[in-house]
Amino acid sequence: MTESTQRQQALAPLSQPLSQSKPWDMLIIGGGITGAGIAREAARRGLKVLLIEQKDFAWGTSSRSSKMVHGGLRYIASGDYKTTLLSVRERERMLNEAGGLVNEMHFVMPHYKGKFPPPWIFNTLLRVYDKLAGRRYFKYFKKDAFLGVNPYIKQDKFLGASQFSDAVTDDSRLVMRVLDEAIHDGAQAINYLKAESLLTNEQGLVVGATLKDTSDADSIAANNGQTYEVYAKVVVSATGAWADTLRMQARAQTEQSFHKQIRPSRGSHLVVSQQRLPIKQAYTFLHPVDKRAVFVFPWENRTVLGTTDLDHPPLNDEEVGITSEEVDYLLAATNGLFNNINLSREDVISTWAGVRPLISESGDGKRVSPSKEKRDHSVWLDNNLVTVSGGKLTTFRLIALDVLKICQKVLAFDESATEQSAPFNDQVFSNTAPTHPKFTTLPIDLQQRLQGFYGLQLDTLLELAHDDDLAYVTDSNTIWAEIRFAVRCEQVMHLDDLLLRRTRLGLILPNGALTPLISARIQKIFQEELGWDEQKWQQEVARYQDLWQRYYHLPAA
Repeated sequence: MTESTQRQQALAPLSQPLSQSKPWDMLIIGGGITGAGIAREAARRGLKVLLIEQKDFAWGTSSRSSKMVHGGLRYIASGDYKTTLLSVRERERMLNEAGGLVNEMHFVMPHYKGKFPPPWIFNTLLRVYDKLAGRRYFKYFKKDAFLGVNPYIKQDKFLGASQFSDAVTDDSRLVMRVLDEAIHDGAQAINYLKAESLLTNEQGLVVGATLKDTSDADSIAANNGQTYEVYAKVVVSATGAWADTLRMQARAQTEQSFHKQIRPSRGSHLVVSQQRLPIKQAYTFLHPVDKRAVFVFPWENRTVLGTTDLDHPPLNDEEVGITSEEVDYLLAATNGLFNNINLSREDVISTWAGVRPLISESGDGKRVSPSKEKRDHSVWLDNNLVTVSGGKLTTFRLIALDVLKICQKVLAFDESATEQSAPFNDQVFSNTAPTHPKFTTLPIDLQQRLQGFYGLQLDTLLELAHDDDLAYVTDSNTIWAEIRFAVRCEQVMHLDDLLLRRTRLGLILPNGALTPLISARIQKIFQEELGWDEQKWQQEVARYQDLWQRYYHLPAA
């Protein structure tokens, strides 16, 4: 056995002859936070849902974001009041429902004489920001009070600092948590299953898709991966920055003209140790070169520098990596704020880059910078294909509800009939307390983290844990039981699924977490849970190391 029983069971119904199977109510293409959110809302309404992802769950933008659940303070300044209002309300909802997974984080904006923004302007924005949230977070620290607890920032012409609050998360674990909720309500979710083409009827309406299993690289190279024809009453494309591809196919069936509307924008990040840049809260400030907002924040016992915002070339199915220019840009910004830190490339543990799907309404010749594009989402209906793209991680629930409204036109299901059992304001996250006796033996902060990360699955995780699995993996926040659970229960097909998405060990530990002691123990878990032999393990190590060096380490200077 080299893949999880869960994935094998999920694939089984797709192999049934068409005469023996009923069409799905909804086929969702895309396993990021948007697709997971749609599956969650559709399944709780009693719809028969299948979600597929051509790579791994959260492989795209949803594991490579800036990890922030935020209202978008800058949108107030640009006049986008509605986006900020909806975002801060969703942020508060997630803080209340998913503590341990979504956690409050303090941000500070240092102010310097002659530099924008002056305190009075920024503090006015913060008061509006708090009013929208219905809760006061704002504080202002005078010079001496702030420097007493923040000795590392540059002090020349320093005036004081404004503090506000947003939230931080593990974006990939957020996807898995929402997917677990959808699966609990009856949805099926399968990774490494690519929608190769859309199926249409005589009228050109989309009625399903041809899917190919992409889990075996050798099979794909030989073009003989297992294929399935899957029919559904409505097909939803939630593929983010790749959304134009299937829309083009759907419109081509009736020879409709098509203009691409997705503008891929790359955001990149650096990870350094807390020893090199010891901070306990996030800093936001303007880059000295182009005045873009930059963040430096604590995450997973490390410090993250980010983000850039650059137009990205047309996408394919390959990974995305940081450029050498972006590395220099982020190091320069950070060294410009902090005294005598002098971060260099040698301090970088890892990098990551993701592509945001911006919806561009302007022509190529009149484009604004990516930072000034709105973060609104859009939903389109093309010959029974519903496509959604754009938006923010924070508002995934609202995006899902907008998609369901469009799907009603195709499915003709009566939303009012389900309002009593599943109203729009129902909780996304179940909060059933774990009952396994091992839970009470854990430290309080670990209890909160595991409840947030695993929700309904936490008892299963603890049941699977060996006695020594409750220890932390070196100085990370991850325990070995999480690794065993992911390998057994979360459709881990490759080593990078485990180290870059189910856990973030590949981003926070040296050499992508493949140091001798850690590597040996992970190999043992794969052997015990999935039956990987030495040859399979070495193949996966070679694959992972090549991927990590090219896309999660430093590019050539």
